[in-house]
Amino acid sequence: MYNTFSDDYDRFVNWESRLAYELPFIEKTIAQVQKRDKKLEVLDAACGTGMHAIALSRLGYSVSGVDLFPNMIERARQNAREANTDVRFEIAGFGRLAQTFGNASMDALVCLGNSLPHVDDEAALQITLDDFARVLRPGGVLLLQNRNFDKVMAQKLRWMEPQAHREGEQEWAFFRFYDFEPNGHIQFHIVTLYREGAGNWKQTLRSTRLFPLLQADLNLALNAAGFNDMQFFGSMDGSIFALEQSENLIIAARNGHS
Repeated sequence: MYNTFSDDYDRFVNWESRLAYELPFIEKTIAQVQKRDKKLEVLDAACGTGMHAIALSRLGYSVSGVDLFPNMIERARQNAREANTDVRFEIAGFGRLAQTFGNASMDALVCLGNSLPHVDDEAALQITLDDFARVLRPGGVLLLQNRNFDKVMAQKLRWMEPQAHREGEQEWAFFRFYDFEPNGHIQFHIVTLYREGAGNWKQTLRSTRLFPLLQADLNLALNAAGFNDMQFFGSMDGSIFALEQSENLIIAARNGHS
């Protein structure tokens, strides 16, 4: 799905608006790590086209990004060149971050945009969180941003807000929806409509599977990986997480390994 979506991803996301809203919260979370001698080292896991990583680099952090999909990393490197920023981007999936960057090499790790639910199952989730803990230094900060799947699953919320983008005579529209599988997983679909001028719309459907991560399960898995001092938010405006109401589940935690 994401290799073929790399060209459209930056059209799908309104980065100017999103970064203006999210960066103050992300910076406040990262700033919990105290480091005097050099820049905080931040890893963006499942970085996509690298826009969060690039924005953090512009703010003075030493930033790396990693994604499983080569086309996303190629786009991220291109975006970094165009922004004249020095960000290291590598191809690697969940569970291979410490192998790629080294144990205890990062002060903070962010995993944003509902990326973590792309793990296959509980075992893969634990492997991923254990890897997050290994790549973080003792006391390092983890920031996760997922959809609130407690609400999604309880209410069977299928449709998300559509997105639109225009460049001159070219126009895109994006529609996202879920299908709920009997085994508890979700099929996530994105329908992209594209046309030029007054021409006919062309349609593309892309799909992938999600493992809907519930708050209680994430809490247990994070504890098992050695994280502590967990804080739960419902939005990057800092509002407290409400199980039946919040659109998102945002977790800030500390690596408790010494």
